Amino acid sequence: MEHRSRPAPGAGTDTVTGRAPEAGRTPGNAVRDRAGDPDARWLTALMHAAFFLLLGASLTRFLLRHPGEARTPWIIALSVAIAVLYVIGPVLGSRPTPRSLVWLGVLVAVWMVLVVLAPSFAWCAVPLFFTGLRILPPRAALALVALLTLFVVAAQLRLADGFDPNLVLAPPAVAAVATAVFVHMQRQAVRQRELSERQRELIDDLLRTRRELAATERREGTLAERQRLSMEIHDTLAQGLSSQQMLLQAADRTWDADPATARRHVRTATGIAERNLAEARRFVHDLAPADLAEGGGLEAALHALAARETAQGQGRLTVRCHVEGERHTALPDRVQSALLRIAQGALANVKEHANATEAALTLTHLDDRVVLDIADNGQGFVPTGRTGTAGSVRGHGLPAIRARLHQLGGTLTIESVPGEGTVLSAAVPLTATSPPTAPEDLV
Repeated sequence: MEHRSRPAPGAGTDTVTGRAPEAGRTPGNAVRDRAGDPDARWLTALMHAAFFLLLGASLTRFLLRHPGEARTPWIIALSVAIAVLYVIGPVLGSRPTPRSLVWLGVLVAVWMVLVVLAPSFAWCAVPLFFTGLRILPPRAALALVALLTLFVVAAQLRLADGFDPNLVLAPPAVAAVATAVFVHMQRQAVRQRELSERQRELIDDLLRTRRELAATERREGTLAERQRLSMEIHDTLAQGLSSQQMLLQAADRTWDADPATARRHVRTATGIAERNLAEARRFVHDLAPADLAEGGGLEAALHALAARETAQGQGRLTVRCHVEGERHTALPDRVQSALLRIAQGALANVKEHANATEAALTLTHLDDRVVLDIADNGQGFVPTGRTGTAGSVRGHGLPAIRARLHQLGGTLTIESVPGEGTVLSAAVPLTATSPPTAPEDLV
């Protein structure tokens, strides 16, 4: 159960919401006096105009009906006094401060004296109803309305020649209607304020959710970029460093026995280092593959890769490149980059694990997709699904290839039999706009 602080004695509670009024404010004016409430301003202006109109009409009627009487100066003086008092009211505000309560008491007292001297001034009671409802707490305001209504009834009966039931029932009915209209507007103002508060809360929640979503997207983008960079480094710099290490180790072993072969290994390692340096500089520049940056597109980059791997193999591995089909439109840069990295990573696995003497890169252009096949005549393996080779402890190559294809909505097919080589096929659809939710690689 929600607990609320008890209002101060005499402060009362809001008859509409059942809540304690704000400090220094009454339920009747807590909403209507807000600067942004157009209904409150409209109602206040209307009541001010009605009061002065009724006051002027009552004074005119008295002067026409009772000219030259002894009480006429008093009626005029009291009319001026009540007009001045009413003008002072807005300056004091509508909060139930001691000054405003004294002002309201003096205003009502002057009006009562006027009604006693001239009953026609009773019609000024309607604007006074709203004045009391705006300033006083609910119970005090209702008591004031009842008191003013009694004075109006008494004044009307004095003006009548005899007893008239209409004069007894009409003023309470008018008071009831005026109070009902006021309470209805109060309820509408409360609902409007609550609706505005809910809207502000919803807007705040939406802004907070958008900020959280943006932060989440930034984190996901950062992680995706880190993964992409790790794959780029694995397929280029890491593989090149691994090749350099093997060549330098081989040169160290043959340095005394076969200096010429050792120097050839060192020159090959130097060439790989130059290539890695170009890749590193390309990473710094725009992270595009160096072969693609040289121009000629994916086909030229694959031919250059095949020639370079053949030269680095020094007769132990020969790599050929074939292109089948005609390209109708230029491949997107991200597709070209991904397929070149896949070829680099696959050939690195061939050199390190397959013990192959021949390998072939085949790029096939189809109507709706492009397919890159990497085949070798190595020792093969028993495919184990998505984890790479059986018993492999270095599982970065194939997962990186799968990740690249997943980003492009492509598929990976691996066909391998022990002793009969391996064929890796990477297919990328040219119409895919987003990767599949759960791609299934065919093994």
